[in-house]
Amino acid sequence: MVFRKKIGAGILAMTMLMSCLAGCSSNSTNKVQTVGEEKKEQVTLTFFGNKADESNVHVIESIMSSFMKDHPNIVITYESIKGTDYYDTLNKRMENGTGDDIFMVNHDTMLELHAKGQVADLTGLSTIDSYTEDQKNQFVSEDGIFWLPTTVSSFGLYCNMDMLKEHNQSVPTNIVEFETVCDYFLEKGITPIVANNDISLKTMAIGVSYFDEYQNGTEGQLFTDLNSGKVGLGESLDAGLTVVEEIIQKGYVDAAVATETQKTSGDLEAFAKGENPFMLTGAWASNRVKNDFGATFAYEVHPLPVLDDGGLIVINPDVRLSVNAESQHIEEAKLFVEYFTQAENLQAFCDDQCSISPLKNGKESSIKEIHPVVECFEAGRVVIGTDARLNLPIWDVTKDASQSLLNGSDKVTVIGEIDNSIQEYIAEN
Repeated sequence: MVFRKKIGAGILAMTMLMSCLAGCSSNSTNKVQTVGEEKKEQVTLTFFGNKADESNVHVIESIMSSFMKDHPNIVITYESIKGTDYYDTLNKRMENGTGDDIFMVNHDTMLELHAKGQVADLTGLSTIDSYTEDQKNQFVSEDGIFWLPTTVSSFGLYCNMDMLKEHNQSVPTNIVEFETVCDYFLEKGITPIVANNDISLKTMAIGVSYFDEYQNGTEGQLFTDLNSGKVGLGESLDAGLTVVEEIIQKGYVDAAVATETQKTSGDLEAFAKGENPFMLTGAWASNRVKNDFGATFAYEVHPLPVLDDGGLIVINPDVRLSVNAESQHIEEAKLFVEYFTQAENLQAFCDDQCSISPLKNGKESSIKEIHPVVECFEAGRVVIGTDARLNLPIWDVTKDASQSLLNGSDKVTVIGEIDNSIQEYIAEN
């Protein structure tokens, strides 16, 4: 679905009208008039993104409108495509030389665009120093800064609190408790977990596999070994794929249904019916469960209870903004990215996205359903799903791996598929 939204003409016209009225006023007391002031050339920027839900677009429009009030010579149009089709369209536009001035990227797409020199260096924007050091470590590289995150998204376990209470069950906090409560619901004839065919299981695999590395501070060396080929990506994901395989084999997830379930749409619709105690998906969809799909029960998003000693969350520096290196208005596009990433704008955007602020002075999210994952984030029990230090397309490869497991492949076969995919990627790039 393509969503097009153009705004700014009305604001521009109003600004011009008010300027005219002010200039024609008969009251000239204490006024200084500038004669022959050079009029700035009007610039039109195009902004392309994958945020198309009504509330998302409303916040983006609000930021754009405020920016255009401050910069009346600049008009911005926003277009969005929801879902994975967005990245296919983005890549085609960039290949054809018709890329937009500003666009949203993810980890895997950035690897390709940066390698082709298609993204502009954002070094020098005033808002960069406002980011936390952990976030800066993700986007500051030796050759420049080519994207800025606007949120920190998280992936966790949605819990139907009313259903758990009705069955005298508690939110699981570790793998033993998780298996126990899932077994309970299976015995009642209830599938415990709603899952989709993309982010549900791959984030769990990444989190379990890399948690110890992040806790020990050795993840950097791991990514160096993965980038060099010293360690295979499939091998590095063995522990997490083992957990995912067991969850599928035990029937905690209906594999046949999950293979046909789209992320943050079909899964939300199913969970909102109130027939399953858990759902695995992005916490940023929290508001949509009730607002878009009409859930009437209490729910919360908790850490993934997949470790012996507790839970974890997988996070991503997300909704990343980049500027087209071939744009005819690079400076104006950078100016907008700088404006978008100001603290007030990011806070509003993060709240709408049910996400965590990437800034040092970011306030606690006002979305109460995600407070458990925020607490986990603050406790440092996190794994970055698409760490910028990894130069391999882990997001796409693990999606395929999850789908293979759901379709009945065993872990050993899937590890081989992952490594074959990486070899093909390296050969092509």
